Amino acid sequence: MKMSWRVFNMDRELVFFPIMGIIGLVGVMALFGLIAQTTGSLDRLNEMNSAAVAGVQTGPVAGDYVLLLLGYISAYFVIIFFNAALVSAALERLRGGDPNVGSGLSHAAKHIGPIFGWAVISGTVGLVLMLLKSRQNGMGRFVISIIGGIWELITFFVVPIIVTEGVGPFTAIKRSKGLLGKTWGRQFTASFGFMLVYIIGAVIGVIPAFIAYQISPIVGIGVGFVTVGFAIGAVMALEGIFKAALYEYARGEVPLGFKKEVLASAYRPDIREYQA
Repeated sequence: MKMSWRVFNMDRELVFFPIMGIIGLVGVMALFGLIAQTTGSLDRLNEMNSAAVAGVQTGPVAGDYVLLLLGYISAYFVIIFFNAALVSAALERLRGGDPNVGSGLSHAAKHIGPIFGWAVISGTVGLVLMLLKSRQNGMGRFVISIIGGIWELITFFVVPIIVTEGVGPFTAIKRSKGLLGKTWGRQFTASFGFMLVYIIGAVIGVIPAFIAYQISPIVGIGVGFVTVGFAIGAVMALEGIFKAALYEYARGEVPLGFKKEVLASAYRPDIREYQA
């Protein structure tokens, strides 16, 4: 985190990529939510579980699932595009360049096709896992969560690979899995996580909002949107910088501002490797 923070301080405008992504995501969700509400899809999707229990022929129709899939893919595309712009800018800085918002967006736009393809794949997988998980209890939900975690792990480098190597999403998935295995071994688990950092960032963002709320609730809410948004955006930028640094390390490089031994310890051997 300290190394990512030092890189972030060189290009603080990186925070605008996650913020633009959040704004775009809210817009997509609002649009598809409005369509779903207008067409009745929202009500039918909400009846899905109760209809299955009651054994009645109600609930979603084919068009509802199509709309849900389109919504997922659109949301994923917005997230992935701005993440690609962030990673592009971070890689430029780690290689000694001087990126800005325009250069990051421009570079991501050059790979719009593979980015959209990856959005289709990841959005579809995400929706399928969500639907499967909603129909399971106990151990079933746990198993699906494990599958989702494995998917996230093997696709960790897909976005950096797409924007750097200019390959399609399927090749990027294969390359991502290969880079992880080649660099950290065949069986490994992540030894880093950003959830705690996100919580700390949210708390830091809430403090000024809470103070302003004591003066005026409306002002406090407005301040909260700004401060919490920038705090979460900053953590997302740090996460993007760290992913870019790990990708560079996996390619055999030592990115500017990072220590090799720190990146080498990002993943650790799985317990099964010790048992073997």
